[in-house]
Amino acid sequence: MIYDALFGKPLISLITVGFAGIVVWYFLSSQRPTTRLVVQILFFGVMTLILVHSGIEPHRFQGYGSEDPQALLVIVAKTLWWIHLAWAVIGFIRLYLVLEGSPREARLLQDLVIGVVYIGMALSVLAFVFGVPIGTLVATSGVVAIILGLALQNTLADVFSGIALTLGRPYVIGDWILLSDGTEGRVIESNWRATHILTSANNIVVLPNSFLAKLGLTNISRPDESHLLVLTIRIAPTRMPASVRHVMTTALASCNSIVREPPPVVALKGLDATALEVELQFRVKSPSQRVLARNEVLDLVYRHCKSAGLLLAVPAAASVLTGDLPTEESARPPRVTPLELIEAIPVFATLTSDEKQKLAETTTVREFRKGDVIVQEGEMLPSLMMLRAGIIAARQGDGERGRLAPGDFFGETGLLAGMQEVCTLEALTPVTVYEIDQQAFAPLLNERPALAEEIAEDLASRAERFRNGAALPAEPAHSAHAILKTIRTIFRA
Repeated sequence: MIYDALFGKPLISLITVGFAGIVVWYFLSSQRPTTRLVVQILFFGVMTLILVHSGIEPHRFQGYGSEDPQALLVIVAKTLWWIHLAWAVIGFIRLYLVLEGSPREARLLQDLVIGVVYIGMALSVLAFVFGVPIGTLVATSGVVAIILGLALQNTLADVFSGIALTLGRPYVIGDWILLSDGTEGRVIESNWRATHILTSANNIVVLPNSFLAKLGLTNISRPDESHLLVLTIRIAPTRMPASVRHVMTTALASCNSIVREPPPVVALKGLDATALEVELQFRVKSPSQRVLARNEVLDLVYRHCKSAGLLLAVPAAASVLTGDLPTEESARPPRVTPLELIEAIPVFATLTSDEKQKLAETTTVREFRKGDVIVQEGEMLPSLMMLRAGIIAARQGDGERGRLAPGDFFGETGLLAGMQEVCTLEALTPVTVYEIDQQAFAPLLNERPALAEEIAEDLASRAERFRNGAALPAEPAHSAHAILKTIRTIFRA
């Protein structure tokens, strides 16, 4: 039954199978390329079997007269056979032609090969179905091709440049690149004509491939996205260069935004009567973190210089008398007093100048050696400590959450609200702190009860911001009302 249906009227059967294959292929999901390929091969095999059995050779032109009743059927049948052959080849290309296991990056090459397949199929149909002399046709179309080439030379330049960039692979989608004309950003799309770059200003720059191929290109994402930054700092020559270098190294070690490995480098670049020039070299995880890291490093350099008694030098272009420049003997760096640190703490922003002065007079000095644990995670620290000098690491479990530098403070939640510390604090270097205990702070709350409400609001918002930023495990939230109640209970006692 099946044999008679297929081979009884072979041309009609072949046309029926060809159109059925088109319908089935159309309704198959493009998300199942393997199934599509199997269906294409199956229908193409059945059509080839019918042609061979009927004695029709699709790869040869068989002349037929215009009055031949089967001429139209032969033309349609052989055309469908060539179309199914092209689709089967394209199915293989889409599925298996990849570059290093990355089908997305091979899309341009796939499109190029598929275009060649379609051109070959069209020429085969003209030659073997309609008997058109391809050699003569190609020669005749040479003039037309020259005219089109001149008209489309810019577009063709973009296309061939895109092919060269795809095969050379100087970048892939998602890489951060820097061009010699100053354009910088992340590659988000690359097609036949142009490459789309998302800049740090959140703008999309579209560059023609022919223009991009002529520019020098730096791929910041290779071998990884860590990016080197260089900052030059000028320090007044009031200390030995080795001491200045140690302070700069400590400042970089306390930075939370830079990469620890490879370690940052401090290079002494020059020395004269006006300044010691220091170059700081450090890396960030991604180019998008450059501004954040640069801001933090500059802030920490200032704080560590002030803590160590170093002075920043005047600009190189400034016109000053050498007699007015500070020297190692004449320099008198400003002292870092408890009052200055108290004025920098947000919790105490609502205090008056007299209240801050009274609080500063009650501070005591404490020192910790390198490796000392100041407070364990889960313990309550019943005093506020302001870091005068050194570096403190905040750890949770086996991981490090961040580092504290001169000018930072901790313990305010335990002092004012009886809250436990969420991290273990460990001295990474010799540390000096100014300490304020509950007895020193109690008179302020007794004189101004409304101050407790202001402090409770600030502590509640600080605790929530810290918990969200550190991705700490969930625990009962500390509301401003609960903190206020705790403050009144602690200081009433």
